[in-house]
Amino acid sequence: MPQKILVIQTAFIGDVVLATAMLESLHQANTDARISILVRKGNEALFKGHPYLDQVMVWDKQQNKYGHWLQLLMAIRKNKFDAVINVQRYAATGLWTALSGAKKKIGFDKNPISFLFSDQIKHQSVGNGLHEIERNHALLAPLGVLPNAKPVLYPSAEDEKAVESYQAQPYLCMAPASVWFTKQFPLHQWIKLLNAIPFDGPIYLLGGPGDKSLNDQIIQSVQRPNLVNMAGRLSFLASAALQKKAILNYVNDSAPMHFASSVNAPVAAIYCSTVPDFGYGPLSTKSFIIETKQVLSCRPCGLHGKKQCPLKHFNCAETITLEQIYQPLQQVLQD
Repeated sequence: MPQKILVIQTAFIGDVVLATAMLESLHQANTDARISILVRKGNEALFKGHPYLDQVMVWDKQQNKYGHWLQLLMAIRKNKFDAVINVQRYAATGLWTALSGAKKKIGFDKNPISFLFSDQIKHQSVGNGLHEIERNHALLAPLGVLPNAKPVLYPSAEDEKAVESYQAQPYLCMAPASVWFTKQFPLHQWIKLLNAIPFDGPIYLLGGPGDKSLNDQIIQSVQRPNLVNMAGRLSFLASAALQKKAILNYVNDSAPMHFASSVNAPVAAIYCSTVPDFGYGPLSTKSFIIETKQVLSCRPCGLHGKKQCPLKHFNCAETITLEQIYQPLQQVLQD
């Protein structure tokens, strides 16, 4: 197996969390391997203090995007990697791979530059039951038979300390927001859920800085104590540390679900317009899927979320009942 390896994943944060499964597999196969990862600016915070990474390379796509792309190409070539593994299917990352100078240039056949790779791996389409980590793991086949690990993040002692004061009594975490409207359980549904949830302890509403307003709206509409808006108050890794010890984490089909998977936190994932069969479901030992029981001819309406329900009714979300949502909580409280 190659000694010096670069993994390229410049997609959004949830995809990068899932790609950590590859880092685990590579390390388990060769504990002496020097592994690097290349991510878009902002996602490097996921890897602060990561025990198996030699370096984290960062692409700033907002400032001098193409000039920085060229600087990174020079840095990749200077590092003299033995293998470059490209999870992305776009030309920009394909060119890095092709021009890397590595002996092993591995990527999916759907990358437009894949004809210049040493190894073109067939990309399995979504909807056939394969999880994304299994699709990605196929990229490791040219390096031999490697363990199929799960994604892992490594909150530090500092991250654990940052959330310690919130963990004095049993608590829940909820992540109400999503980038996409049709992936997000509706605001009024979260409010209804929180007004009636059979739980008296603290409930922490997670999210990034941009989610603070949504969480504030929920808190202003809910008559209960111990409801805390944590949006923008924690780093990625500290947020994962808080999820790790929660009784249960309620999430949409979005990045917080993958954060929960990365620390094996109990999770209840609410699916609206998308479906688990796309391959992005929770991987925690204690996982629950919540979705409408109605057969809707319009669901799923696409691989990714949409800015609004194409049919204007949003029945995939509106027909999910409170009983369905509370059932996982009742089960974990009984365990």
